[in-house]
Amino acid sequence: MEVIEAIVIADADGKDPAAPSSVDSDKTKAEFIWTLQATWHLVNTRLEMDQAFDQPVCKKKKLWEVVAEKVNAKLRESGVTGITVKAYECDLKWRNMLATYRKNTDRARRLGVASVHWEFFKAMHDVLGKSREEIEAQRQAKLSGTRVGKAIASKRFTPILPTPSATAAACISRPPQDILQLYMELQERKLNMWSQQKALEERKIEAINNLAQAIASLAQTNSPQTSKDGH
Repeated sequence: MEVIEAIVIADADGKDPAAPSSVDSDKTKAEFIWTLQATWHLVNTRLEMDQAFDQPVCKKKKLWEVVAEKVNAKLRESGVTGITVKAYECDLKWRNMLATYRKNTDRARRLGVASVHWEFFKAMHDVLGKSREEIEAQRQAKLSGTRVGKAIASKRFTPILPTPSATAAACISRPPQDILQLYMELQERKLNMWSQQKALEERKIEAINNLAQAIASLAQTNSPQTSKDGH
């Protein structure tokens, strides 16, 4: 039995976790340990709020704070007290799980769903793996039993719908595989940007260390000369 897992090493802001800062020092004081129960709470909460996260204009930081509050509430209901999960920890854990989900999605496409044994795959795929056609079909099914849906079905009026933009039309015309591929490419670009930023921060730290060593060496060199001048 093979389970594919992946880990994305980055904090919620995409910065190097090893970079020294007062914020990072506070974060490491009480690091949250992701148990299986806590991970399931995160997955269920994040999937329930998937539509909110998919909105074109939304404040992700605020949404992750809501996610953290709901996860902490569920943990307290389960009897877990003494430590709480923070918004940035939920964000980072979800990024890691998305990376694992994408790898298992590729495996399922190549070898079949039966080859995937990751316990969170089905729950995530039921929400993240839906095509636009499936989502629209579910929306129509919910609407069919309402008064508005019956009026549309009987053609009592012609609803005025907004004209989709060229970008939206291009997205709708794409098959689900292309949309998933585009999503994966965007995520890969983000990871590349984080890697570049991490490398830049490491170079900055190395330059600072080299400068400090040079200053210390210069001070040691000047010290004997100062003593000679004093005599």
